[in-house]
Amino acid sequence: VEDALRHPNWSMGAKITIDSATMVNKGLEVIEAHWLFGLPYEQVNVLLHPESIIHSYVEFRDSSIIAQLGNPDMRVPIQYALTYPARWESPAQRLSLAEIGRLTFREMDFERYPALKLAIDCGKAGGTATTAFNAANEIAVARFLSHEISFLRIEEIIGEVLDRHNNEHNPNLEQIESCDRRVRELAATL
Repeated sequence: VEDALRHPNWSMGAKITIDSATMVNKGLEVIEAHWLFGLPYEQVNVLLHPESIIHSYVEFRDSSIIAQLGNPDMRVPIQYALTYPARWESPAQRLSLAEIGRLTFREMDFERYPALKLAIDCGKAGGTATTAFNAANEIAVARFLSHEISFLRIEEIIGEVLDRHNNEHNPNLEQIESCDRRVRELAATL
């Protein structure tokens, strides 16, 4: 647990740090991008970027790209979410690209990060699949943080839960809450 909580770039709290290590956070962000921007999943991509400086970018039809860059500091996006549309001065350190020196990127390795693929597959499936994914992850991460299971068991539990999940399409709130409750109970026993 202590090793997994040592994120090289971010300080985000235990749950989000583990979600970052499994790439679950990126999977949830892909699902968010789909819904927030009305994009098909095929137009949302994830790259490995070890420096954690470029947080998102948009590629336009003319192949130009506009990116959002900043030091890895969660105070900035939280502040912006609270003050939108204004941009207030931030206590975060200013970004110096000269100090960073270079930015590197790699294609996502879905074999190394199977939870990301599971999240995207759940997003594409729709219905209660994303509820099941999220609930299974929350329980598995809590179990890992309490030293009950190993790190790699997190993604295994998510996969096992999803293998057993009967997806309900177009669920109402009661069905979503029921799915969440059932999945949490199942994930606690695996």
